[in-house]
Amino acid sequence: MSGTPERQTVLIVDDTPDNITLLSALLRDRYRTKVATNGIKALEIAAASPQPDLILMDVMMPDLDGYEATRRLKQNPATAGIPVIFLTARSQVEDEELGLSIGAVDYITKPISPPIVLARVQTHLSLKRAHRFLEDQNQHLEHLVYQRTRQLGQMQDATILAMASLAETRDNETGNHIRRTQNYVAALARALQSHPRFSALLTEENIDLLHKSAPLHDIGKVGVPDRILLKPGKLDAEEWEIMKLHTVYGRDAIIQVEKHLGGSNGFLAFAREIAYSHQEKWDGSGYPEGLAGDAIPLSARLMAVADVYDALISRRVYKPAFPHAQAVAMMREGRGSHFDPDVLDAFLAIEAEFLAIADRFRDEETTPDAA
Repeated sequence: MSGTPERQTVLIVDDTPDNITLLSALLRDRYRTKVATNGIKALEIAAASPQPDLILMDVMMPDLDGYEATRRLKQNPATAGIPVIFLTARSQVEDEELGLSIGAVDYITKPISPPIVLARVQTHLSLKRAHRFLEDQNQHLEHLVYQRTRQLGQMQDATILAMASLAETRDNETGNHIRRTQNYVAALARALQSHPRFSALLTEENIDLLHKSAPLHDIGKVGVPDRILLKPGKLDAEEWEIMKLHTVYGRDAIIQVEKHLGGSNGFLAFAREIAYSHQEKWDGSGYPEGLAGDAIPLSARLMAVADVYDALISRRVYKPAFPHAQAVAMMREGRGSHFDPDVLDAFLAIEAEFLAIADRFRDEETTPDAA
């Protein structure tokens, strides 16, 4: 292959045969040429593939003059990028101003000077080629940035799951608990997305952040001693107070990350809220602060429903795994006491989706059967 660039195409638009002959002879050694003898035909050729790289446009033509033809070219996204040079006998300043104002890149008056026409054509074709090269480069860079961002996002998700799994492996829960609860939270958030109380916060972006941050809800359990975390029997009062500190440990760990980064972001803010407040109850009887009602962050209220449902359908050392129907009935009893009524109502409306998620990520510790 020679590597020589393919010759570019110039469309000559003029209703005078002598002008077409002159311009064709001038350009044919350097460029491919196409010809249109009126504005209507010029629009057809410009829109057809392969498109011309540049148009030399006469102004005074019957039916559709050069000005109007150019306006239509620029109004059509498919042809708007084709540079237009006017070649016309109209030499008044206002004529040139009009031509340039409707989108032409240059304005040459007749009688033409062949060297000037060639120079102007070459200049604008070079500019177009450079512009196209930059567009291609930008698209390539955008693709690379997209790919890199996607890879970083995948690495972040994997790191989050690894951290959350580390906490879960010290408990009597499983890694699938993480996946189930994060999908419960996302499903619940989407079910509430159109609710007037929650629509402003539950944007698609925030739902994605909630989904990603939910696995860190029990990250603070890494700070609870094994003798308490793994105790097979019921915790005494002192042990229970220590167990409740996992919410504080989780919050403080995320605060340290925020300090290291010099600030927070949506993901860390949700993770901090969920880790610290997911054990709060709507009536104020939860921990660690005894928050009530809307004082509990919405992210934590969503997590509370997800976490309790999964705990009910999962076997623990202190309880059997309850069937889905029984778990739903028990959840219903917590409406307005443990759970935000509107959030619990959304759960009840999509309980079948919770069941499907539980079944998809089931393990031997869960019994997500409907019965």
